[in-house]
Amino acid sequence: MRRLLGLALVLAAHLPSAAAQASSAPVNDLPNPYRTVEGWARLPAGRAWGSTSAVEIDKDGVSIWVAERCSANSCAGSNLDPILKFDSTGTLVKSFGAGLMLSPHGIFVDRDGNVWVTDCACTGSAEQRNTAGKGHQIFKFSPDGALLLTLGKAGGAREPEYFYQPNDLLVAPDGSIFVAEGHSSATTANARILKFGSDGRLLKAFGTRGPGNGGMDQPHALAMDSRGRLFVGDRSNNRVLILDQEGNFLAEWPQFSRPSGIWIDKDDNIYVADSESGSVNPAHGDWKRGIRIGSARDGTVRAFIPDPAVNATNTSAAEGVAVDARGNIYGAEVGPKTLRKYVKP
Repeated sequence: MRRLLGLALVLAAHLPSAAAQASSAPVNDLPNPYRTVEGWARLPAGRAWGSTSAVEIDKDGVSIWVAERCSANSCAGSNLDPILKFDSTGTLVKSFGAGLMLSPHGIFVDRDGNVWVTDCACTGSAEQRNTAGKGHQIFKFSPDGALLLTLGKAGGAREPEYFYQPNDLLVAPDGSIFVAEGHSSATTANARILKFGSDGRLLKAFGTRGPGNGGMDQPHALAMDSRGRLFVGDRSNNRVLILDQEGNFLAEWPQFSRPSGIWIDKDDNIYVADSESGSVNPAHGDWKRGIRIGSARDGTVRAFIPDPAVNATNTSAAEGVAVDARGNIYGAEVGPKTLRKYVKP
């Protein structure tokens, strides 16, 4: 799980190892020790899966939360609940959130079991996004679905306000809230991390659009390791970016490919979902899509679950990734519109 105990950030401990400095040569030929389980999570009769990039593990370690885009790729005009909770057998046990959001994109469960969801408002038609009077916000719900906190202005806002296309968030052990903002690849879009206090007060923002130590381009996912380091899925820069909690650059890891989703468990195993390489993105065409599994301590990559859709031309395989207390992996897929489960035989 992404929530972590230690917060000490000793600079010497962050010097990248040889594995962390691996070349950007494709990492495709690794063992896959997992078996795929299709159709694991069951929706009510008559409801089909829509696109989903948001999957998370409940406080109990085995139940699964998903934010699903209302049987389509947008919740605009829908009266369906986008936030769904499944028990460990795949039975739907709770749902809520109807009418609040356009494009649920990221999800996080804090140490108290509260459920946080980002609405990037980045899917659906331009008319839907511009006339709905909602989107570009973050919602905090109690485990039973009561709305506890809303961050951001409905419909979005730029400086000095927020947000415009928030992608993902996490809540650190001290209650600080980190938000990755900027889904668009347009040069005018934000590409940064915002840090809030536990009361929702903006503390600082860091990152500018571009490559290099201070740059980001489409920061799509967030995770934190046991040392309190912030891992950013810097998707359009084809790297995992590692920062301290004040935004200082520590390392970059290209060996996990083009990251759409990141999960780090309590033992600092890292799971990185790539949904856009290969045939989807010729500029990164030598890399295969799928989930790469390795160590958040030294950056080694040990295993790879490949996308079976070898010739896909739109986002495919998992965007969001989560791992339960039993080691089962869950991949939330936008293009194929499904939630896959991966288990070790």
